[in-house]
Amino acid sequence: MKVAATACLVLLLPMIAAAAPNAAEGRKLVEANHCEACHQGKFSGPVGTIYLRKDHKVANWAKLKSQVAMCNSQLNLSLFPEDEENIAAFLNATYYKFPAK
Repeated sequence: MKVAATACLVLLLPMIAAAAPNAAEGRKLVEANHCEACHQGKFSGPVGTIYLRKDHKVANWAKLKSQVAMCNSQLNLSLFPEDEENIAAFLNATYYKFPAK
């Protein structure tokens, strides 16, 4: 019985890992980790100014994911890769509007 359950879990893991990013979950993570408040302290203006400025570093989906991963790493947030994906999905839906990957 244990072997069958383990085998099922192993077979399901790739499907779980391939789940589409969830912007609603990303919003919760952004709020819980105070991401926008941290960025707001670096730029004057309304919330989101850092994401919408003309000289922003993020120019596509891959760079957005990379930037989120860098924040996670530098700030030791201990987010899982799927959390990073969800945050990137929220930021994309809210600010960047990059085409679907």
